[in-house]
Amino acid sequence: MAGKWRQDNPFEEVEIEVNPFSHPRPTPLPPEPVNFYNDIGAPVNMPFDTKKEIKRREEALERAGVRIEPKNWPPFFPVIHVDISNDIPVQLQRVQYVAFASLLGLIICLFWNFICVTSDWILGDTDGPKIWFLAIIYFVTGVPGAYYCWYRPLYRAMRKESAFRYGWFFMFYFFHICFCVFASVAPSILFVGRSLAGMFQALSVIGHSFTVGIFYFIGFTLFALEALLSIWVMQKVYCYFRGSGKEAEMRPDAASRRPPF
Repeated sequence: MAGKWRQDNPFEEVEIEVNPFSHPRPTPLPPEPVNFYNDIGAPVNMPFDTKKEIKRREEALERAGVRIEPKNWPPFFPVIHVDISNDIPVQLQRVQYVAFASLLGLIICLFWNFICVTSDWILGDTDGPKIWFLAIIYFVTGVPGAYYCWYRPLYRAMRKESAFRYGWFFMFYFFHICFCVFASVAPSILFVGRSLAGMFQALSVIGHSFTVGIFYFIGFTLFALEALLSIWVMQKVYCYFRGSGKEAEMRPDAASRRPPF
């Protein structure tokens, strides 16, 4: 009886032989179109009010203490922010307007200087290409440099009463005044002086061409007026700077002299 009944061992491993070649070959997938990966589908029109969203973000930034300066000048192609009547205190608006006039005056001086140097090159100056490229460098670097180095620091210093920005303005505005004085005189230092429409160069050029000499004399007048206007702005800003007590804040011992409360 024991030989007839055999109990299978559940732990015994049974090897099942499978022939891998007995299964049928899988059917290949259909070919994909050429633009399968590039077709992003038709655009979905999502309602989005851009103006309201921008206004909402600007209000959120203002609540967070971040001031937005929209570009509004010049009106035909806004590249900078100028809103003196709303940003600057009333007692400082006159000085800020004159400082803005000084910035515009520098732009006019450098542009007229470019015209004078170009006229001198056409006249037949041997150093024409050198002084012409220098005139371009003066204009391309001088205009944005003046705005970012001394006009915008003065604008923000008067708006926020920042002693650090006042110091930044004084440093670069001093170099601006020195440049205007040098340009109005234009001494003959190699070919550098000849790249500026100053008094000495006007006297030198007028002997060859009366018309170009008059151009140079106009350039001399513009640079001289710009220097005088800039000196007036420097004086007024410094008087306010001292009278408002900002000068004392920049001294090294200002912290020790500050009241304990």
